[in-house]
Amino acid sequence: MSGTAVDFPGVAAVVATYFDGLHFSDTSRLRQVFHPKAQYVCATDGTLLYRDMDAYFPVVDARPSPASRGEARRDEIVSIDFAGPVTARAVLRCSIGPRRFTDFLTLIRLEGRWQVISKVFHYDEEA
Repeated sequence: MSGTAVDFPGVAAVVATYFDGLHFSDTSRLRQVFHPKAQYVCATDGTLLYRDMDAYFPVVDARPSPASRGEARRDEIVSIDFAGPVTARAVLRCSIGPRRFTDFLTLIRLEGRWQVISKVFHYDEEA
């Protein structure tokens, strides 16, 4: 966006906490970044997977963390775009087990902080 101040460092900090939350299966970190009304959506297998945060966090809590399995971290920010001073989208890549994810996170800035309001993602299985 030209002419408007954008907060790359603020969004990147939220993404770093997000990556840590995934790697350590730490919902206390994920709760810091996801808005309570955020949505979690995937259609990779041809059906709609939709969860709200009340359904998503128990899934994270129940799975062994990539860190506990000794998985190397493979996460990266592909891009961060801004629609305005309080709306952003981050395109990310990360891995958990044999799945390589591409995440589209939509973020909003409310109450003085960036929060993920939606996570829409696709994954591929590695051989």
